[in-house]
Amino acid sequence: MRTLIVHNTKSGFGSDAIFEFERALVRQGDECVLRVLPDDSGATEAVTDAEDFDLVVVSGGDGTVANLLYALRFRGVRTCIFPSGTANLIFGNLGCASEPWAIAESCVAGAVAETDLGEISWVDGRGLRKTRGFALMAGSGFDATLMKDAIPNKRTMGEAAYFAAALANAHPKVVTYDITVDGRTFRRRGIACIVANNATMQGDIDIVSNCTMADGLLDVIVLATTDAVQLLMPMLSGIFDKKARAGRPFIEHFVGKSISVRSSSPMPMQVDGDVVTDLTMGYEAHALPGANQLVVDANSPYRKKGTVRTR
Repeated sequence: MRTLIVHNTKSGFGSDAIFEFERALVRQGDECVLRVLPDDSGATEAVTDAEDFDLVVVSGGDGTVANLLYALRFRGVRTCIFPSGTANLIFGNLGCASEPWAIAESCVAGAVAETDLGEISWVDGRGLRKTRGFALMAGSGFDATLMKDAIPNKRTMGEAAYFAAALANAHPKVVTYDITVDGRTFRRRGIACIVANNATMQGDIDIVSNCTMADGLLDVIVLATTDAVQLLMPMLSGIFDKKARAGRPFIEHFVGKSISVRSSSPMPMQVDGDVVTDLTMGYEAHALPGANQLVVDANSPYRKKGTVRTR
C-alpha cells in the first residue's frame, strides 16, 4: 500500500502519536510519504498528487483537517483522519477508536463512509469574496469571539481555554440576523448564527438533533440569547439529553441545503475554529454531499447507516 501522511506539527500539544500510527500502519513492501505542512497552511499543495496514493492521512486539529478535506473534495481519495489537535471534534464525530494502532487497523481493513462538507463564502474588509470549506461548523458572532480569545492559551490550557474565553465575554454583542434557508427567510436576534455540517461536541453531546455528516444538509444554529451565562442551560440539558430530542433552551434550529445570513452590524467569524481576520456582515453557505471518502471502523455510526464501501 502506498500512503501519504500530511501532518501539521503545530496542532495540539505536539504529540508524536502520528509516528506511532505510521509504525503500526506500514507493512513489508509498503511505501509511506510524510509531508509536514508549512506555517502558512498549504493544504492544496500538499495533496496535489493525492490520487497517486492508495490512502491519504490528514493529521492535525480541526482547522487543518477541514482544509485538507476540502482540498480532497470529490476526488474519490480514500482518506483517514488522524486526531492531532486540541479538540479533534471531526474525528470524534466519526465515532471511531482513537488509539494509533486501531486507526492503522481501520486503514488496512479499508472500509470508508461517504461524508459531506459545507462550503461558506463571505466578503472581506477589502471587498474581496472569500470561500472555504468546513467539516464541522462556521459562522459569525459569539463563537468566533471565543475562538479568537482562546488562541493564546490553547497550547497550555487545551480545551479549558474556551471556557476561560467564555468567562471573559459574559455579555456578548446582540444583533439581528436575516436568515434565508432554501428560499425561506427568518429574522432572529441573538449572539451568534452558525451553520453546521455536524454539531456534536465533547462528551458526545449534540447541540441540535439529527445533525450528521451524511445527510446532504446543513443545520443553522441561532444562539437566541442576550447573556452568555444563559448558554449554561443548553449545556446542562445536554447531560440529560445528549441527542437534543427535546431541543435546547435559547437555541433555534433550521435545516436546508443553501443558507444565506445577514447581520445588522459587523460580526467576527470563524470557520472550523479558524478565526477570519475581518469582521463580516454575513455569509452564504451550502452543502457538498458525499464530498469525502473517510476511513471508519466497526464502532462508527456511519458504518452502521449503510454509507460504507470497502476496497
